[in-house]
Amino acid sequence: MQVKYANSFFKRLFGLMFKKNINYILVFPNCNAIHTFFMRQKIDIVMTDKNFKILYVFPKTKPFKIISPKKNVYYTFEIPINYLEFTVNTNITQYIQIQNQEFEQDHQV
Repeated sequence: MQVKYANSFFKRLFGLMFKKNINYILVFPNCNAIHTFFMRQKIDIVMTDKNFKILYVFPKTKPFKIISPKKNVYYTFEIPINYLEFTVNTNITQYIQIQNQEFEQDHQV
């Protein structure tokens, strides 16, 4: 799945708001809180540290919800619902691997 980087003020401001049929992952660097105001569908949210270690998972997050600031979070991922498989006891020691040339150049992953 394509990964897009929220690298401008407007991309960060709007994120996936007002979007239908989301078919990419949006990554917000230096972001430890997020909202789903004006979203048109549920999304999965994953929050990681700078090394992409998964710290928090919010599956099937409904529109108009707020995820308050979380400690040690650096990246927040907005992901189309059901793209990732979550279990009730998701292993928080897992990591996300990003393979996207633009993202890797900007973040030296």
